[in-house]
Amino acid sequence: MADPYATLEVERTASAAEIKKSYRRLAKKLHPDLNPGNKKVEQQFKEITAAYDLLSDPKKRARFDRGEIDAMGAERPSRGYYRPHAEGGQGAKYQQFDFGEGAGAEDIFADLFGGRRGGRGAPKLRGADVSYVAAVDFVEAAVGARKRLTLADGKTLDVTIPAGTTSGQTLRLKGQGQPGLGGGLPGDALIEIEVQPHPFFTRQGNDVHIEVPVTLPEALLGGPVTVPTIDGRVSVTVPKNSNTGSVLRLRGKGIPTPGGGHGDQIVRLKVVLPEGGDRELTEFLEGWAPNHPYDVRGRAGMG
Repeated sequence: MADPYATLEVERTASAAEIKKSYRRLAKKLHPDLNPGNKKVEQQFKEITAAYDLLSDPKKRARFDRGEIDAMGAERPSRGYYRPHAEGGQGAKYQQFDFGEGAGAEDIFADLFGGRRGGRGAPKLRGADVSYVAAVDFVEAAVGARKRLTLADGKTLDVTIPAGTTSGQTLRLKGQGQPGLGGGLPGDALIEIEVQPHPFFTRQGNDVHIEVPVTLPEALLGGPVTVPTIDGRVSVTVPKNSNTGSVLRLRGKGIPTPGGGHGDQIVRLKVVLPEGGDRELTEFLEGWAPNHPYDVRGRAGMG
C-alpha cells in the first residue's frame, strides 16, 4: 500500500481533524454504492479506508511515523542477529534473521514459530479496527432502520440504525474489522453516521421543524390541512387569521428519546398567494385596501 498520507491527500503534519475531513471527502466520492461495478474506484475506497484506519489512531500513527509498522499496520522488525558469547568456540553459531522490508506480520510469525500459525508460544494479536462513513436518510436516522452497508472489501452488512441517531455518531460492529493474527480476535468496524439533509424536515434537539405553505383562504378562514411528519402524514387545524410565521406544535411527533418519549414537531406556516395572481382577488383588494390601511413594517420596527 502507498504512503497513507499521500493516499488521503494530506501532509505528514496534518492534524487529526484535517485527516478526518479529507477521508470523509474522499469516502463520499469513492464509496462503492455511488460507483457500482467500478473496480478501480472500489480499490481506491479500500485504500483510503485502510489509510484512515491507521492515521486516525494516534498510537498507530506515531508508530508508523517512527517506522515501527508499515502502511498496513504490520510490524517492521529491525534486522536481528544471534551471536554466541564466544564466536568460533565450541558450538558457536552465527545466524542472521532478515525479515526484509516487505515481510508481513503473519510471514514473520510463521518464520519464528516453524510455520505453525497460532502455534504454542505464538502471540495472538487482535485485528485492526476499520472505519467507515455511512450516509443515512433523515427519516431513517430519526425513527430507526435496518440498513445494508457495503464495506471497503465489498462485504455487505445489515446494520441497525437506532432511533434518534445523529450525524457524527459512531456505531461499533464487533468482529467486522481486520482479521486477527495467530488466532487473535478480529477487530471491529466503526461506522460513522452522516445524516443526509431532508427536503423539508430539520432537527433541533429532539424536535422536528417544518415550514408548511398554506393558501390565503386557509390562513384567513382556518380549517384542516395535511402535514407530513416523520411517522407519516397527519391532519392539523389551521386557526383562523393565521399569518406567515404562525407556529403550531404537534406533541409527540418529533424524535424518539431513550426514555420512550418523543420530541415535538414544530410547524411554521407560510401564506402563499395564487401563482400568477388572481383577477377577482386583485379587483377586490383594489377596492378594499384604501379603506383598510394597516402598518405592518411599523409594527416590526422598520417604519
